[in-house]
Amino acid sequence: MAGPGKGHESAGRPAAGRQAALLRGINVGTAKRIAMADLRALIEGLGFADVRTLLNSGNVAYSAPGVAPARAAARIEAALPERLGVSARVVALAAAELAAAVETNPLAAVAVNPSRLLVAVPTRPAGVELLAPLAERDWGAEALAVGPRVAYLWCPDGVIASALAAAVGRALDDAVTSRNWTTMVKLAALAAEPRG
Repeated sequence: MAGPGKGHESAGRPAAGRQAALLRGINVGTAKRIAMADLRALIEGLGFADVRTLLNSGNVAYSAPGVAPARAAARIEAALPERLGVSARVVALAAAELAAAVETNPLAAVAVNPSRLLVAVPTRPAGVELLAPLAERDWGAEALAVGPRVAYLWCPDGVIASALAAAVGRALDDAVTSRNWTTMVKLAALAAEPRG
């Protein structure tokens, strides 16, 4: 398993047009249940290619040449209630943005457990700016680092007990989705290349 450090080996330059969509709150508990086969079919139905899902929690990589990630996210978000009867916020990142988020992890020295290192992805890129005041605070054993597109949250006692995770949630409301470090590394690799 790849650790949270910067030593993660990149799969190389991501293929042009590759993106990943992260759906907020999918298949958590009994709410917002979506079969990944149905999600793949929805994405393919929007005209995107090389569609692959990761885990059962709303992570999907696809090829969308000429379509900006924000536009792809909007199309996916609009199609979810129409085709699958589920509403969810969607954020999409270009494969290069995902690769950069993985390669530039500023919390590599402190985050020793990848399941307790979260990467928060605001729906809009400017959302990270709302976290700047939180980055100035002393969080004790917890840590927050704000990057150009994502924020990194080290929650050594777990997410449920994390004052930091709660503060980020309040600052961004429902305009953010988070994944743990292991999932982000796997998603970056999945988005780096189309099925081959």
